[in-house]
Amino acid sequence: MQAVKGEQAKTSEALLLERCKRQSESAQMEVYDRYCKAMYNTALYILGDVFEAEDVMQEAFITAFDRLDELKDATLFRAWLKRLTVNKAVNALKKRKTYSDFVQTIENEWEEEQPSAVEATNFQVAQIKSAIESLPDGYRTIVSLYLLEGYDHEEIAEILGISSATSRSQFNRGKNKLKTLLNAHA
Repeated sequence: MQAVKGEQAKTSEALLLERCKRQSESAQMEVYDRYCKAMYNTALYILGDVFEAEDVMQEAFITAFDRLDELKDATLFRAWLKRLTVNKAVNALKKRKTYSDFVQTIENEWEEEQPSAVEATNFQVAQIKSAIESLPDGYRTIVSLYLLEGYDHEEIAEILGISSATSRSQFNRGKNKLKTLLNAHA
């Protein structure tokens, strides 16, 4: 019974995306309504700026609708859209001079470190989100991509154009900075 519902959902998604390919505004609006919050949050975690996040989200949807023919499997749409959003957010960060300076400093100064698990805390979600948003761009990007979006360090390195060792190092330092911020507000 549940397998039938899953198949119907896949078929429904495929039909909806087919309508989007034919430039159906109602279909595009339905897709937008389904995924806009998740894509906005993804962009916001990376960028830390609501206006930039909104712009990036909008650009990701425009690109997705323009390039929908490239998507071979409708069941992969959400992951594909998320990847577009992440790439656009990272590109927006790269445009910030301070970010590129930050990455260069890290490449030159930091040594490879072994990642350790983030210790469980009993902080409220709002406190954690606030602390993540207050991290410097480089830390926030790595922490968000790793912890919140589930990318591994090799994927992050590819997305950001850095080494996986730098990704691990930034993650560890970002995680430590995050702990410090959370403990300061405890």
